[in-house]
Amino acid sequence: MNFTARDFFNRSFFKRVFGRILIFFSVFGPATITAMADNDASGVATYSIAGAKLGYPILFALLIITILLAVTQEMGMRLTVVTQRGLADLIREKFGVKVSLLIFAALILANTGTIIGNLAAIKVTSDLLDIPAIPAVILMIVFIFVFVTRGNYKLTQTVMLLTSLFYLMYIISAFKAEPDWGMALSNLVYPHGVTFDAAYMRNYLIIGLGVLGTTITPWGQFFVSSFSFDKKIEAGKVKYSLLETYIGAFLTDFFSFFMIVATASTLFVHGITIQTGEQAALAIEPFAGHLASTLFALGILNAGFMGVVVVSLSSAYAFSEFFGLSGGLDTSFKQSRTFYIIMFIQLVVAACFAILPGINLFTLAITTQGINAAILPLVFSYLIRLTSDRRLMKEYVNSAFQKWFAIAGSVVIFLASVAAFAATFLNL
Repeated sequence: MNFTARDFFNRSFFKRVFGRILIFFSVFGPATITAMADNDASGVATYSIAGAKLGYPILFALLIITILLAVTQEMGMRLTVVTQRGLADLIREKFGVKVSLLIFAALILANTGTIIGNLAAIKVTSDLLDIPAIPAVILMIVFIFVFVTRGNYKLTQTVMLLTSLFYLMYIISAFKAEPDWGMALSNLVYPHGVTFDAAYMRNYLIIGLGVLGTTITPWGQFFVSSFSFDKKIEAGKVKYSLLETYIGAFLTDFFSFFMIVATASTLFVHGITIQTGEQAALAIEPFAGHLASTLFALGILNAGFMGVVVVSLSSAYAFSEFFGLSGGLDTSFKQSRTFYIIMFIQLVVAACFAILPGINLFTLAITTQGINAAILPLVFSYLIRLTSDRRLMKEYVNSAFQKWFAIAGSVVIFLASVAAFAATFLNL
């Protein structure tokens, strides 16, 4: 935009700028909440394990994953705002009920595992903070269900955005750990500083796939679509929604970066292994102090709440769209009974598993994120086909870069999933 110094004092100039800012904030929410919810308690556990076991080099993979997250979530947002239809709704219409059943079955399996991981993390973290664990899980389920069913879209979005602010705790924890910032930042460009032997590369593949699976999720693709549709964003505001999508993708991995740095700079450099995010909160205390440890634990509790709300809602949204039912946050329980019941059943089932003693959060987190990553190529294939359909998208059809970058990402994810499966279960 070209303007002179006089324009700064031109009322119409300020009016235009202010108007655009207002439009941006009128559509703000869905993409940022979706991206930030990727950093749920299961995600925190995965990032913590990645930093503790792999050190700074995993940051290189995180940067590439961030770009893929931005490109694919922008596709989902663009598809919904342009067509005024949700992704699941369009898959059912264009590709049939059998495909819908297959995708929903895989989605509900991965989502349930993710919610179990979040609730289990809430249980363990409550113990760390001297809060009764099982009552905390039950209270969380009741609160979430009442909050969602008795509230509306605006309230849910506001609470989720405020919840996102608590991720600032991880920045404080990382700085308290006094990391080697030069090593951390340079590893974003190329991985180095460790011995890349066979054992390390095997862990990099398996845990790296988990990082991908917790950052770019199948539920995220459906949630960003359904949540933006529920917000009723007008097609004319598509450019503002797409800008928010890129901002959201940056923010989610901005905070993930600090989670990894906090554990890489304390646990990896001292050869301390962990299996959960809660163990990370305890283990970093001798190196970063009690405040950093407490903030890390509080961050997990907050992330668990956000993850449970968003992931359970994504299941309810997907079910409604895949099978042609009504459902949304601005409708009452009576109007969208099935929508809310699906959400409640998943919460109860997940809670029953989460409160079982001896549940292995490491295995659950890595397995769930692995399932997420394995499902992604299937979801991406339909997302790419829909957003590349010129009759459907008109001038908002995919660019060549968007299409082929997403295709390449899907192929890499599929091959990495096969390799990680072989490395994990066949001991290759």
